[in-house]
Amino acid sequence: MPPKHDNLLTALSFLLCLVAIPAHTSAVELWSTNDGERKGSLDTSLKCSSLASYAPDDPLLFPERWSGVGLFRLRLGLNAKYNEWMDSEIAYEHRGRLVSEDPGLSAGGGILPSEAEAAYRVSQLDWELAEKGTTFSYRHELDRALVALHPEWGEVTIGRQAIGLGRGVLFGAVDIFSPFSPLEVDREWRRGVDAARVDYKVTDTSSVELLAAFGQSWDNSAFIGRARGYIGNVDGELLLGKRAEDTMLAGSVSAAILDAEVHLELAVFDTPEAQPDGGLFGNDHLVGKGVLGASYTFDVGNGLTLLGEYHYSGFGVKDIKDAMTHLMDPAFQERYLRGDMQILSRHAMALQLTYPFNDAWTGALFALQNPVDGSGLVSPSLSWDLAENVSLVASGFIPWGKQPSDGQLRSEYGAAPKSLFLQLSMYF
Repeated sequence: MPPKHDNLLTALSFLLCLVAIPAHTSAVELWSTNDGERKGSLDTSLKCSSLASYAPDDPLLFPERWSGVGLFRLRLGLNAKYNEWMDSEIAYEHRGRLVSEDPGLSAGGGILPSEAEAAYRVSQLDWELAEKGTTFSYRHELDRALVALHPEWGEVTIGRQAIGLGRGVLFGAVDIFSPFSPLEVDREWRRGVDAARVDYKVTDTSSVELLAAFGQSWDNSAFIGRARGYIGNVDGELLLGKRAEDTMLAGSVSAAILDAEVHLELAVFDTPEAQPDGGLFGNDHLVGKGVLGASYTFDVGNGLTLLGEYHYSGFGVKDIKDAMTHLMDPAFQERYLRGDMQILSRHAMALQLTYPFNDAWTGALFALQNPVDGSGLVSPSLSWDLAENVSLVASGFIPWGKQPSDGQLRSEYGAAPKSLFLQLSMYF
């Protein structure tokens, strides 16, 4: 049985949120002109989450088999519209994290948001307010600060912003800016990067974009050119530029085929360091990534949606038994934390079923597997909309595969703890 203090820990943030359910459901309008052309509003979001985990029997990786994590996140979003061609957005966030003693690798890795510094920021603007050892931290952060211009010929966005690229849903080959982990439950907000984007509309169906994301040096910055457009039911994009010290060439395409959506992403990176497990075409500096996926909604009841994706990542390890050794390499570790790889291995397959039972209840079943070592996990979840602005989500994570031994992985997902996740979200 789990220790009593872990039970209390994992329930703490969830229970505290129950007393804070707001009575109203829309953003607060701060000011507005009579014609509505100029206005400002405040969006407030509160998320309280708890994760309880039971880890595999490997004291080197998991000093305590039972562990708990409690999180809360308060996000304030200030949106202003100055006229038809200019608006701005600021998002300021408080977040707290309470972790049980000695959780090892089971402290929410891959399921909860990463605590690593965000890439592509000139300054983090992320400050610590309080900390107690490794068990408690309380921080606040400026996650958005942008101005958007809307001239007739396109779009210009300058400042800290969220940038998503590609067509992948669970995985991404071309999504290079703070991509989500396929297991990450709290997937609502992508971390902002300091960037400037200029999107020029060439025709009604095509455009070209120049994108610059700035880090603390040239080697930590990205400069990408992108061309995109669509013809009928087919749309695509082509990207060329640099991601940190890598040169990249990538493309993605999606299409509607027989009422199904199909998407493909391919990317090649030329890296300064040789890849320890080899690269493309015998060149240790060439790394490939790819995503192939499709989705279809069956005419069953309220609509059963099936999504499937296969992901190849040349940045991952060929043999998962070498993963801990690779993670000791600073270059590999930097890529892992930056999000260059969403999986530790090179191959992954995922399926996701989603079904809305009614307006209030939605169920989902997610399965992820490494086809090489046979390990994987399944995650059932249930979402309940208590009110228009309040939702409760419960998710379980049940892994299978060879468990780790003496601090070494023997399969990718066999090292994942069995976990239960609860999250209460409120918007007002």
